[in-house]
Amino acid sequence: MDNKNNLNEKTSKAENTQLKDKKTPLTNAQKQQRYRERQKLKGKKEMRGYLSQEALVCYELIQQQTQWSDSIILSNAVRLTYAAYKNGQIGLLNNWLNEHDL
Repeated sequence: MDNKNNLNEKTSKAENTQLKDKKTPLTNAQKQQRYRERQKLKGKKEMRGYLSQEALVCYELIQQQTQWSDSIILSNAVRLTYAAYKNGQIGLLNNWLNEHDL
């Protein structure tokens, strides 16, 4: 009997070790979290928001003509807005957008 119990104990320990060795696949939420953490480590910042109808039209035109990703479009929009601000052109830019219903 003791030999049989020892064999069962050894078998169950081996099975437990095999189960622990198998890695459970990551959920989508875990994958997204890891992706966001890697982006933060690269010094990138996530920005979220909703586009107005006018901005959506502009976005679609830019995307079609340049084939840029959302990230590149957003990054360039922020950089261009900053350049207009630093050069005192924000008012001019805003007026042009309003005159052209954009």
